[in-house]
Amino acid sequence: MSSAFPPASPVRGLYGITPEWDDIDRLVDGITSAFRGGMQVLQFRRKLASGDRKLGEARRLKDLCDRLGIVYIINDDWRLALDVGATGVHLGRDDGDLAPVRAQVGQGMLIGASCYNELALAESAVREGADHVAFGAVFTSPTKPLAVRAPLSCLTAARDLRLPPNGADARRPAVVAIGGITPDNAPSVVAAGADALAVISALFETDDIEATARAFSRAFASPASTPI
Repeated sequence: MSSAFPPASPVRGLYGITPEWDDIDRLVDGITSAFRGGMQVLQFRRKLASGDRKLGEARRLKDLCDRLGIVYIINDDWRLALDVGATGVHLGRDDGDLAPVRAQVGQGMLIGASCYNELALAESAVREGADHVAFGAVFTSPTKPLAVRAPLSCLTAARDLRLPPNGADARRPAVVAIGGITPDNAPSVVAAGADALAVISALFETDDIEATARAFSRAFASPASTPI
């Protein structure tokens, strides 16, 4: 059943995650192309750089996202998110407890949480202050081929979660799907309950990033993708 409760988080639509490119100019061009195709959210995920280089890249992408009106999320590092003034931070299982992070970043910053294939993790994350919850891999992922698989039913069930306070005007966390999502299977993921589709290589490692972003974005307008 489609939830009448709106998501509290602006994380919705096509959610690009940065590939591990050292060429920042290439990355800026790719992000701009994805935005023209409808990408609404960007996560800066950088595992192979650190220190000043990572900070400089994060700041440059923050400026780009501000100009384009893209929701800008930092992966893993809430301190970096604060340093650059990001819209939010995304935390995985190994990134520490969520509640202390919420206390540090305040209510103004979005917090997303990886919940893998466990609805109980999403319930706990919401209690501790998460605005959006991510499940996956929903399909086999080329980025993380050994990742646990999350059934689409996780997305459907997560739409019934409510953020506190849980009153008549309660809102719910946004539901993010990640892992192996393509323009072909995207409508089924949206129909299952995803507010946002998080993708890396299926978006950025294509010959025409803008056209691919448009194909992903159409999944949210397709009659076949109306949430159940």
